[in-house]
Formats: sequence, C-alpha cells, structure tokens
Amino acid sequence: MPPQQGPQPSRSSSSFHFVAGLSTGVFSAVLLQPFDLLKTRVQQSRPHSIRAAVRDIARSPNVVAAFWRGTVPSALRTGMGSAIYFSTLNTIRQRASALAAASHPRSPHHHHRPSSSALPKLSNTTNLLSGAFARAFAGFILMPLTVIKVRYESSLYSYRSVLGAARDIYRTGRIPAFFAGFGATAMRDAPYAGLYVLSYEQFKKRLGYIYGPGPVAADRAPAGIGMASSVSATINFSSGALAGATCSFISNPFDAVKTRIQLQPLVYRNMFHACRMMVTQEGVRSLYDGLALRMTRKAISSALAWMLYEELIRRAESTWRRDTSEHV
Repeated sequence: MPPQQGPQPSRSSSSFHFVAGLSTGVFSAVLLQPFDLLKTRVQQSRPHSIRAAVRDIARSPNVVAAFWRGTVPSALRTGMGSAIYFSTLNTIRQRASALAAASHPRSPHHHHRPSSSALPKLSNTTNLLSGAFARAFAGFILMPLTVIKVRYESSLYSYRSVLGAARDIYRTGRIPAFFAGFGATAMRDAPYAGLYVLSYEQFKKRLGYIYGPGPVAADRAPAGIGMASSVSATINFSSGALAGATCSFISNPFDAVKTRIQLQPLVYRNMFHACRMMVTQEGVRSLYDGLALRMTRKAISSALAWMLYEELIRRAESTWRRDTSEHV
C-alpha cells in the first residue's frame, strides 16, 4: 500500500455539507432565538436597555412564546443561510486546496500535526476571502427572510404571521423592500465571515499546539490520524466561541445600522445616512447597541454550529475512509 501523503482531501459531497450546515443552523437558531429577539428590541430605538426589553416581553400572556417570537423566519433564514454558506465555503476551499496542492506538493516525509478538523488547511488570505465571499453570497439569497425576521421580531410592527409580514412589506415597498439594508448587511457579514474563518483557523491551530499530540511524519501516519473526538470537539467549540465574540465586536456597528434601516426604511434611507443620523442624534454608543447580546449569541451559536459541523464532517470522512479500505 503506498505511503500516505499527509492529510487526505475531503471526499464528502457538497450535499452532505449542505445538510450538515442546515442541521446546525436550525438547531442554533431555535436554541438562541431569545438572544436575537432581545437584540432586535434593544437596537430598534434608544433608549432601550436589555432589562427594559426583558420586562416588556415578560409581560406577555405567554412568556415562552413571546421570547421565541420570530423563531420560524429565524430558523428558515439561519438554517438555509448556514446550508448555503457551508456548502459554498466547502466548494471554494476544496478548489483552493487542490490548486495549492498542485502548485506546492508536499514531501512524503513532511511532518504534520494531527488536527481537530477534517477541513482543508489554507493560507490566511484564502481563509479570509473564501469566508467573505461565501457569506456575502448566502446573505444576498437570504436577504428577504432577514427583512421579514427583523420586522417580525420588532415591537414596531404587529404582524400576526410570517406570511402577513411578507405581504405588508411587499405592499409598502415592493421587491426592493425585501433587500433593505443589504449594503449594511454585506458590510457586516462579509468582513465578519472572512475574519471569522481566519480567526477560527488560527485559534484551532494555537489550541491544537497546546492540547493536541505532537507532530507525526506523514509517511508513518496511518490514514485518518487525528485527535480524540472529545479533544477535537473541545478545541473546535472553544475556537468558534473566541472567533465569534471577537468578530462580533468588530462588526456590531454595521449590525446596528442594518437593523435601523430594515425597521424604518423611510427614516433611514441608506447605510451612510443611518450611521450619520445615529451618531449625530444618539452618539457613537448607539452603534454598539445590543453588543453584549450579539457577542453572547454569536459566540454560542458559532461554537455550536462549527463544532457540530466539523464533527459531522469528521465522521463522514472517517466512514468514507473505512469503507474505502474495506474494498481495497
């Protein structure tokens, strides 16, 4: 049997990445919907504190239903967004990995460390650009659901159903209304996702050095060598949480501006106009409304989504290698 040439390329199909992304997205969206609801309420206007928003929601006859208001559009948006994002990101990274391998083939005696991930190892620039492009692409496709979700969660509107919200948005603004705030969304999501993938991979690398086993010669490494499942899951979860919190802080002003535009498009005409009005009338702090909620939600949701996604892919890769070896 020929020697192994370092980490093997991913064999799981794009459809599996789509399903894995969909599953993790829906799970995290449903679990963390109260954080998203509170963030929207806090960002919709000032002054509006987290405590005041919680008290306002808690006065509802059905408290549980009130805190999970907007779960359907949120789950649809996050689930489909994660599915499109992860499958698109996988396609880009696989192509980039293949090009890099063809340009710079590794020696069979190259030493590598067992990794917490089955995903391709790419340069910082490639991680940054692939994450940004995949998120911008997914964000554009899912923009109508984003607008419906934000309107439905806000107390400025009294929609009884998701369909009713969609009808009202179309009646008042036609098709362009479903894409209100896309500029701010793209400015928030593309850099966020690019920085997230870059930071996530760096955190994984650093934590892998601390908690993982030492380097192994590729020509002596058995196929599929890696870390124990519990170790890899801990590293991926921690890396996802750290990257999510870091990138949320950087991108929060765009999130605050986006929310204002989507809730009051007649007041805030575009991203620059909204930003200027918010800073002039309410101060720079208005750009960081909902920061604590967003950092908490993003840290937990990113950690859960990427840990589950990585684990599903690792298991798929392991199953594929086992089935392949049995048929050799």
